[in-house]
Amino acid sequence: MGSVFSPYYAWALRGGQTVNPDNHCALNVALYSRSARRWSMTERGARHCHRDETQFTIGPSQLRWDGQALVIDINEVALPLPRRIRGTIKVHPQQLFNFSAALHPSGLHRWGPLAPSARIEVDLQQPSQRWSGQAYLDSNEGDEPMAGACTEWDWSRTPLPDGSTAVLYDVDPGRPEARLLALRFFKDGRIEPFEAPGHQRLPNTAWRIARRMRSDGPVSVVQQLEDTPFYQRAVLKSRLLGAEVESFHETLNVPRLVSPVVQAMLPWRMPRRG
Repeated sequence: MGSVFSPYYAWALRGGQTVNPDNHCALNVALYSRSARRWSMTERGARHCHRDETQFTIGPSQLRWDGQALVIDINEVALPLPRRIRGTIKVHPQQLFNFSAALHPSGLHRWGPLAPSARIEVDLQQPSQRWSGQAYLDSNEGDEPMAGACTEWDWSRTPLPDGSTAVLYDVDPGRPEARLLALRFFKDGRIEPFEAPGHQRLPNTAWRIARRMRSDGPVSVVQQLEDTPFYQRAVLKSRLLGAEVESFHETLNVPRLVSPVVQAMLPWRMPRRG
């Protein structure tokens, strides 16, 4: 809701309009299977969306809470090659958290994990995919556009051998307004801060995105999942809290995101319906 990457939302805000975030909703689906890669993020207007306490409908897809799990019914079309993504995903939290932290001194941007450790069941008909594994669920919210809060951030989440999950949120490192969150979430509901190790630089991405990871040793890229002009996503191998680990890692470059050239490119991957 109020998709931070939406060029349509950004254009409406620049026009000085009073903008309803319900009018800019999207379900982003990314599949990285070697046999069936798919990516979709079609934006829907408010008349195609509905939400209440247990259900959020976005066009032909929906998310619903059944009391035990988050059920995601997907019916989307991937781009740039139009191919259907259809099926159901279930996310079973091991522990639900009611935690929120500010990402900027103003407090206008906040993050919190809902289920740092969860089990996922994927059952897709198009493409044919059926598997289960580990999952993570969190939430971001803001009272102003992202460009007003930061220029870049590196984020990672790391499953640890004892079943806990470590999250590092490194916002604007080296700047006066820098914000670092280093938190460990346990399956019994405990939350503990930890001392984050120093930065380890990684090679720039193909789009020349600079990225870094806090680690007690060298960091290597296991799999590059996304590489775009303003954002990268990868699986990294590093050392954290005394263990050799694999982390899910993301980098966002905000000036790149809001540049007119990138904003003009986005509708080719993020169409709007209604």
